[in-house]
Amino acid sequence: QVQLVESGGGLVQAGGSLRLSCVASGRTFSSYAMGWFRQAPGKEREIVATIMRSGSTSHVDSVKGRFTISRDNAKNTVYLQMNSLKPEDTAVYYCAASPTGWGRPENFDYWGQGTQVTVSS
Repeated sequence: QVQLVESGGGLVQAGGSLRLSCVASGRTFSSYAMGWFRQAPGKEREIVATIMRSGSTSHVDSVKGRFTISRDNAKNTVYLQMNSLKPEDTAVYYCAASPTGWGRPENFDYWGQGTQVTVSS
């Protein structure tokens, strides 16, 4: 069982920045693929970014150049640095873990409780 705890959400003006953090339990964090997802009101959950155990990353087109996913295996933590935030980034952001190491959305078996990000115009 993997437990994930997110933090760092909040209210920010358009153009501002936030950094989300997600701390994972377990001794094999370095072998997991990790991801950030988000769900806006009335919309389906979408993948935002993933980071493999190798450190390779992928970001959805809508956040490329603005968001950066990273990980610190010594701290069992994955981050999402969000810059140049837009009102359309408003959503609940979820951290997720894929213990198999695969990075497709269906591979993420463990989820955090979510953290709200609100971007005002």
